[in-house]
Amino acid sequence: MTAVKESSTQNINKTYAEMRCPVTYVMNKIGGHWKPIILYQLISGPKRYSELRRAIPTITEKMLIQHLKQMEADNLVIRKAEPVVPPFVTYKLSESGEELTPVMSAMVDWAIKDNDRYAMEAESN
Repeated sequence: MTAVKESSTQNINKTYAEMRCPVTYVMNKIGGHWKPIILYQLISGPKRYSELRRAIPTITEKMLIQHLKQMEADNLVIRKAEPVVPPFVTYKLSESGEELTPVMSAMVDWAIKDNDRYAMEAESN
């Protein structure tokens, strides 16, 4: 991925949009396909990398590592590495990440309702 210069128009516009629009801010932090799924898996408590891989079997190693690093940089996830062999690394939600629990729960509730609604509409057709 090509790095964007801090002084670029694209970066300035992105920063401005984040300051002006809370939805843009949130989507920059948790948007995309994988981040909400990873966050949802961490709601139940700390998990090792291998546990996350098993819980999300369709994610590639590259994507999981990349998103965990981004979420750690965005202060949503805390990475704790134990100095043992083999390495023992756990990931857990930070305080900011934990504050997303009601958002994730609302998404789950909506998904269940919408899926039920869709299933009922499909049955009636």
